Amino acid sequence: MSLLIAGSIATDHLMTFGGKFADSLVVEQLDKLSVSFLVEDLEIRRGGVAPNMCFGLARLGLRPVLVGAAGEDFADYRSWLERHGVDCDSVHISESRHTARFVCTSDSTMAQFASFYPGAMSEARLIELAPIVKRVGDPEYVLIGADDPDAMLSHTEECRERGYPFIADPSQQLAFGEGDLIRKLIDGAAILFSNEYESHMIESKTGWSQDEILSRVGFQVTTLGADGVRILCEGEETIELPAAKNVAALEPTGVGDAFRAGFLGAMTWGVGLERSAQVGCVLAAYVVETVGTQEYSFTAAQFVARVEESYGAEAAADIAPHLTSSH
Repeated sequence: MSLLIAGSIATDHLMTFGGKFADSLVVEQLDKLSVSFLVEDLEIRRGGVAPNMCFGLARLGLRPVLVGAAGEDFADYRSWLERHGVDCDSVHISESRHTARFVCTSDSTMAQFASFYPGAMSEARLIELAPIVKRVGDPEYVLIGADDPDAMLSHTEECRERGYPFIADPSQQLAFGEGDLIRKLIDGAAILFSNEYESHMIESKTGWSQDEILSRVGFQVTTLGADGVRILCEGEETIELPAAKNVAALEPTGVGDAFRAGFLGAMTWGVGLERSAQVGCVLAAYVVETVGTQEYSFTAAQFVARVEESYGAEAAADIAPHLTSSH
């Protein structure tokens, strides 16, 4: 069985300006705005929800299949992912557009000027899942993360038509999507992922109550930030778990992606919802403690020890047999 992870592929270009943007802005002249800031540093980070999740799954010893669109400038990023165990053979490479890019400059007050270039991401709608499945085998799940909206919709509809179990994870696209799109992305999902704010946005935009949403999905997993995670399933007891213990938070970008990777990886091991959430929380802890979404590493022993520290010896014993191939 394979895991197909569909979503955005992007690089982040992050710069820091030592002063304050406000000092260079003349309110009366904003209609003629033309400013330049001498930045102190540049960090180029690998990003995009799909590669972030794939990296996390590969860290747990799985071999996820990355499904998305990138430009010809993807070569170095592809090499990095493949070295870490991600199947990139089904990435669509655009002949005319660069890989999606987020360019952001932050000043000393954390004010930001940012631009997002979708680029090749808009070609993700050209990707068909059936040839990928023919290459790698029937999917245990197809996760459909934030991406070009038409791509998200076409992937979801193909999953319904072909009977592939799919996971709805619309995340960032919820803010831009209309209710009709969101209803189509969610209805029939095996799992619905969101954070707490997004869960309320889903209810508001779809017009569905919490109970109606649960009647349309297998179960809903809601991350609660530092408060952990909640899992809701129609007719079942609510599962609520705390976040991992003793987390030295440094940078939150990519934490949700890591949780999803840990949860999904553990689901494929067959350890159940509670254990899957615990693995997700521990993997998320590694990300929040590092700068960059794919800069963490651990040994199997380190990961199991952290599970035991946060959730007890029984949890560690259940998870340990599945982590022998971590590195």
